[in-house]
Amino acid sequence: MSGGGCSVRAIWILTPHDSVAFSRRFAVVEKRWRASWEAEGGGGGEGDGWAAGAPTPSQLPADHEVAAAFAERRKREGTARGSGIRTSLSSVGSDSWVDDPITRHVISLHIAKEGSVGFMIWPVVLQKRGGYYVLVLPLVDPQSFRAYGNLLKRSDCGSSGKENGNLSSILLNLPCITGAFMVAHVIGDIITGDIAEPEVIVNSGPSVGGLLDSLTGSIGISARSKPTAAPVAAPTASVSSPVGAAQSESLKGGVRPFDKDILRNFIIGAMPFGTPQDLNYANVNSIRTTGYSGDPLPTDQKQPAWKPYLYKGRQRILFSSLETIHAALYDRDDVSDFLSVSGQVTCRAELEGLPDVSLPLTGLKTARVEVSSFHHCVQASEPTDNKQTLVFQPPLGNFVLMHYQAPCNIAPPVKGFYQLSMVSENEGAFLFKLTLMEGYKSPFIMDFCMITMPFPRRRVASYDGNPSIGTVSMTEHSIEWRIVSSGRGLSGRSIEATFPGTVRFLPRTAQRTNSSFRSVSSAAYAEDSDSEQDNVKNGASLDDYIMEKINKDLQAVDLEEPLSWQAYNYAKVSFKITGGTLSGLTIDPKSVNIYPSVKAPAEYSMQASSGDYILWNTLGKCPTAVLPREI
Repeated sequence: MSGGGCSVRAIWILTPHDSVAFSRRFAVVEKRWRASWEAEGGGGGEGDGWAAGAPTPSQLPADHEVAAAFAERRKREGTARGSGIRTSLSSVGSDSWVDDPITRHVISLHIAKEGSVGFMIWPVVLQKRGGYYVLVLPLVDPQSFRAYGNLLKRSDCGSSGKENGNLSSILLNLPCITGAFMVAHVIGDIITGDIAEPEVIVNSGPSVGGLLDSLTGSIGISARSKPTAAPVAAPTASVSSPVGAAQSESLKGGVRPFDKDILRNFIIGAMPFGTPQDLNYANVNSIRTTGYSGDPLPTDQKQPAWKPYLYKGRQRILFSSLETIHAALYDRDDVSDFLSVSGQVTCRAELEGLPDVSLPLTGLKTARVEVSSFHHCVQASEPTDNKQTLVFQPPLGNFVLMHYQAPCNIAPPVKGFYQLSMVSENEGAFLFKLTLMEGYKSPFIMDFCMITMPFPRRRVASYDGNPSIGTVSMTEHSIEWRIVSSGRGLSGRSIEATFPGTVRFLPRTAQRTNSSFRSVSSAAYAEDSDSEQDNVKNGASLDDYIMEKINKDLQAVDLEEPLSWQAYNYAKVSFKITGGTLSGLTIDPKSVNIYPSVKAPAEYSMQASSGDYILWNTLGKCPTAVLPREI
């Protein structure tokens, strides 16, 4: 990725205990910062620091000064003001005084100096990853810096969206903010070890033959082999082992340690002299280990920086559509169901040289795509009729060609109703009546499907009931019904599944000790909203965190609602479907063109899985405005 006009003055990584774990300053960018202020006549203007006439700092603050300023900001902003909205407790000069939620992510730090006037650094892009706080300070012009300083002193609360002097208008004129967010994001991926390439699925072909496929398909069962991930290109060095080795060490201070040498080497290669050139970790690592390709290129072609070497070997191009469907099904006349699809098209182009690839996206009218974004190497034409053409020069390895959002244009893969009611304090009766894959024909295949009934406030003692299909198991706080098992998918027809039964819970007296312990331990999460999110990532699991919050915050409930609170009154559906897209947006591999023309087969696979796919209890309360992923 190109820097796009972004230059970074400094990077800091802070721990939850307000100490600096890593820092990097760029002297070249800092010299440009100083020169721009001198060209403007110095830093003695209004809004430059804490007070009018405050001088521009001669150098960036020390690590301990940044840590102290960040700790002071967390304490000053607090939980309510941490949302970026001005309250009665907000003070002049604080980020919340600007009254804009973006100040949760683009913050200012007030640096205190002993024996001299303090100063402010802005804009500091903040991102929390793996328990760490990643701070990136990009280079901005003095006019934008002064404009933000003036916002810190305004007496009115907020400003009109059409007003030129508001924070949004300032940030929109600063492309470095976007670049700084990308830098913070990739640094967060490195320190958490989340630097794997996106998945590209390739069909491995039938394992037994077309005869068995046709026989099993006619009765609704598929014997086709499951898709497998494409292998990683040989020249690309593995990046998971050193990061994983660092993360496998014992936890220190509640966060996982990261390899500073890996991060330092990445910064040197990705953003020399503080200007981001390529933020793709695999490319930067390949340049360090392999170097640029020495193969001669045609005189009319220029090798891009994001393709450091050329591919050699068997040529092919792979595309995968990976969709996630979110749903809230109520089975009520007075409440409408919610269905939405988010998807991405991933690509892996194993092509020699520097060819251009063009392909048409089909089904645009059917898909009714609401939001789409493309990889920076893509040139997308204006949509016409039901197609849109994409032209791109593919980078190495796996990459996401596009992201999109669209409604689900066919019937829900799993639909029906779920009912749960209490017959006594420790026993409940439930009923499922579902239909799977109604209206779905070959080549759609449901690889697996499972229903989970969560009981976060009660411990399951036993259950009684026999489903019409599938197997049932239970955990401490849930019952799991596996309707379709992996390895024997459902294809070619729909099925109906019912599951009536009862569930019994341990008496509440057996849970009071654990509940009181959770209530005490959950106090650690009550400091502020930032610490809550960090402890979820670095302390116990999300389920444990939810249990602690439930037992801490909830009041006693009536017998009619003893199991659930608001969004927990549901059953969750998990499934995976291959062979088609739920949105209708597809790629025709036969229409893929490569220039210069080469014999490279194009393969295309499609997969859909469930995200937040919820069956609400039709006998309970249904909060239509809240989905579980928003809790």
